[in-house]
Amino acid sequence: MPKANLKSASGSSSKIRVGILFGGRSGEHEVSLLSAASVLKAIDKSKYEVVSIGITKEGRWLTAEHAERLLKGQSQQQAVEGGGYSQSQSISQLRAGDPDATPGAALLATGESVVVPPEPARRGSGLEPFQTDANLRRAADRAINVGVIFPVLHGTFGEDGTIQGLFELADIAYVGAGVLGSSAGMDKDVMKSLFRAAGLPIVKHVTVLRSQFERDPKRVQRLVDSKLKYPVFVKPANLGSSVGISKAHDRKEIGPAIVEAAKFDRKIVIEEGVGGKKGKAREIECAVLGNDDPKASIAGEIVPCKEFYDYDAKYLAEGSQLVIPAKLTKAEMKNVQKLAIAAFQAVDCTGLARVDFLMDPKSRKMFVNEINTMPGFTAISMYPKLWEASGVSYPDLIDQLIQLGIARHKDKKRNQYTR
Repeated sequence: MPKANLKSASGSSSKIRVGILFGGRSGEHEVSLLSAASVLKAIDKSKYEVVSIGITKEGRWLTAEHAERLLKGQSQQQAVEGGGYSQSQSISQLRAGDPDATPGAALLATGESVVVPPEPARRGSGLEPFQTDANLRRAADRAINVGVIFPVLHGTFGEDGTIQGLFELADIAYVGAGVLGSSAGMDKDVMKSLFRAAGLPIVKHVTVLRSQFERDPKRVQRLVDSKLKYPVFVKPANLGSSVGISKAHDRKEIGPAIVEAAKFDRKIVIEEGVGGKKGKAREIECAVLGNDDPKASIAGEIVPCKEFYDYDAKYLAEGSQLVIPAKLTKAEMKNVQKLAIAAFQAVDCTGLARVDFLMDPKSRKMFVNEINTMPGFTAISMYPKLWEASGVSYPDLIDQLIQLGIARHKDKKRNQYTR
């Protein structure tokens, strides 16, 4: 893929200062640490000056001085002794990610509690920490001034348009989809509506609200029975890494599955299983890279060690396989790539995305399942591996994404906001 012809965020020949933002409040916090550790290890230090920026599970922002402990590979015990920080899922339990980088992502140590409002009028483009206590002056001295942000954040508050809105207000370049693309790509209900409007093949599904189910569960049960055939997959509309997803094999299992999904979102999407009761859908994935003229990688296939590719199968259990390239005919591969680009454009995505498909094992019909606008980004995650198999190395992929983010920001600066 051709690279953007960019020198630096400021137009000079000096290094571009890149802020790697990781952690966050979502259920994918630990996965974000693994992704960030791999990016921090592989990024070209001769070309980029790297600033690590962490967000704890409680939503506290860590300035570079504290977040850089991730780079030093401190152990979990050292981090706890350094100020006390806890998380529900130990990083050491996750098998995904570059094994050499994983120890460095053990934990984020606690740092100064800061919020980051945009103040471009005073300091130009950038993010500046601000503290509402007596240490205000010291906090200002620790301002986070970067040319571009690489948000290695997955799920809620990082991939749903919220953090992208902050970057837009701060007038700073960033990697990945904008506010609209991020939010539409996160909400499975809205996403499917856009896919349908674009004429893309999607599975049958219904969407219900948590309040509707709590008010009248039998009515929701009748709705599912009338619209879909079992088995069905029940998902929170706004979440990732298969958190909160259950497979309901019959009507007895639908209630508990909705209750589980409702823990994570007010909106629940229920999809008819591809392949029916006797078949099992093949899970095909394709990576997309670019802005206005995106390109698709070769497709790969996930062969889960469990009944479907849930959180445990992705990150905890052994045995899931990544098959690259997927065993498809040339025509099928070309169709997947075409559909992946169409899905990317349907949600107005930019930068990167992984598009996931479900393939009927009998008819071989391909369905666009969902798009992930900030997929897992460890060196052995599917997105980088698909591009590696397509001729783009992991460090080069990071480089291209940063340049795409800067190019998108530069293009947006051409917009007028007053007459």
